Amino acid sequence: MDFTLGEELEAVRDLARQIFTDHATQDRIRAAERSGTGTDQALWTELASAGLLGVALPEDAGGAGLGAEALCVLLEEQGRAVAPVPLWPSLAAALTLAAHNTSGLLVTGVVDGTARLTLALEEFAPADPARPNCEAVRDGDGWRLTGTKAAVPYANGADFMLVAARTADGPGLFLLGTGVTGTSWEYVGTTAHDAAGTLVLDGAPAQQLPAGSLDTALRLARVALAAVQIGVADGALRLAAGYLSTREQFGRPLGTFQAAQHQLADCYIEIDALRVCVWHAASLIAAGEDAESAVLVAKWWSDEGGLNVVHRVQHLHGGIGVDVDYPVHRHFLWGKQISGMLGGASADLEALGAAL
Repeated sequence: MDFTLGEELEAVRDLARQIFTDHATQDRIRAAERSGTGTDQALWTELASAGLLGVALPEDAGGAGLGAEALCVLLEEQGRAVAPVPLWPSLAAALTLAAHNTSGLLVTGVVDGTARLTLALEEFAPADPARPNCEAVRDGDGWRLTGTKAAVPYANGADFMLVAARTADGPGLFLLGTGVTGTSWEYVGTTAHDAAGTLVLDGAPAQQLPAGSLDTALRLARVALAAVQIGVADGALRLAAGYLSTREQFGRPLGTFQAAQHQLADCYIEIDALRVCVWHAASLIAAGEDAESAVLVAKWWSDEGGLNVVHRVQHLHGGIGVDVDYPVHRHFLWGKQISGMLGGASADLEALGAAL
């Protein structure tokens, strides 16, 4: 397969890289982490103004219609800068709605930055988010949800969410506002400082989305997280290469030592393998083909390979690698958090085995 970017995706990459480089400075990131929302709102507004929030979303909603491949390009650039904006959950949720021709006004709001979405897919008990314990029961023409959702990403500031819940007929996906009656939140600190929330639902009114929506949301969430992880790992590797080329030991740059070179080479190989797997999955999604196994392979690589990279990079930095004032620690924190989301590596392998 040809994984080179076309002209449109190159333009997305270049614009995203410029904006993240200019705006996701260490001071801005630190301020967002301390803000309580975990989000750089000014950067979010800048992304909307540049049209980047809509690059993956349909043209009839005001987007560019470039689909899952543009999503991956954008998220890789975000990960490289560890930029604190809620891109992956908001865009994965909006793409899910668009794929099932639902809530067009919300999708348009995501494009122009006036609406933020998130995904409530995980729970404390089951490893498989496709088999939720949260319960949905009919209430007239609508539904009522009861249960607890864990680690809802970027919950503080989201307007609507897509919630996985089980009905008498099986699992499904539901749309509801973050502040409707029957919802209560406990905002919690996370490894990556994204101000996630524990959501308790007690008969919260919701709208059921069409059949297949939960599968779509999980597929997009997994490939989105894997795309972010490419950038996180690649950004970490670049920091290590720069550090080892200037730091000297015994009168020689650390980067000239064979042991360090082997570690960097292993990182490069794992990042390249992850990138190939993500692009395989994204291309299948874009073509409307069965992408289930490819997505799970990409997510496994992001969990296993991505975590390996950020571990090695922190080790290569020595003592400064654990200094929270030094940039590389954020790549480690993001890589660690992504590696455990939606079940983690072992759960991905179990799901892949079932799919095969």
